[in-house]
Amino acid sequence: MVEMLAVVGVLVVVTAMVVPVTQRTVESVRSGGDARGIANYIALAKMRAASDFTHARVFVDLSDNTYYMQTWQKTGTPGWVTEGGTQTLSSGVTFGFGSLAAAPPNTQGTIAQAPMCEDDTGTAIGNTACVVFNSRGVPIDDTGTPTGVDAIYLTDGTAVYGTTVSATGLTRFWWSPASAATWSNQ
Repeated sequence: MVEMLAVVGVLVVVTAMVVPVTQRTVESVRSGGDARGIANYIALAKMRAASDFTHARVFVDLSDNTYYMQTWQKTGTPGWVTEGGTQTLSSGVTFGFGSLAAAPPNTQGTIAQAPMCEDDTGTAIGNTACVVFNSRGVPIDDTGTPTGVDAIYLTDGTAVYGTTVSATGLTRFWWSPASAATWSNQ
């Protein structure tokens, strides 16, 4: 009986040590997966714009923690058309960069989400961020001028992930602990 109690005691101690580590690992996998999903959507929008000879964008709703891809419909009634479904961030993951004050190196002068999205008439939509590509797969601003300051950041409170897009369309994926801006290119 004493041996059985000793085995149960060891199992309880091991379980108490493993559960928090497993929780942190699962949270890290969720936030990393969401960040890779954003990076993939940005790459898809770039390819869609170039292949369809139109504009394409990744529309991020910062308040709902959702994102989706849209293309500009040139025929019929011009306007943005959503392609595919709306993606939702995992539980505990939100768009933002927490308390970090510095952007990844050689990307943005000041850390910030991409500019607000605009509706079909060119009116800014609050609490949104958009990465827009022209028909050549080059990121552009609301005037159609190439830009190199687009980025989407998300965090789970312990880490911050960022996807940045340069003026040439180069997309890079970054990671930093949430406590200090020590960015590493993934």
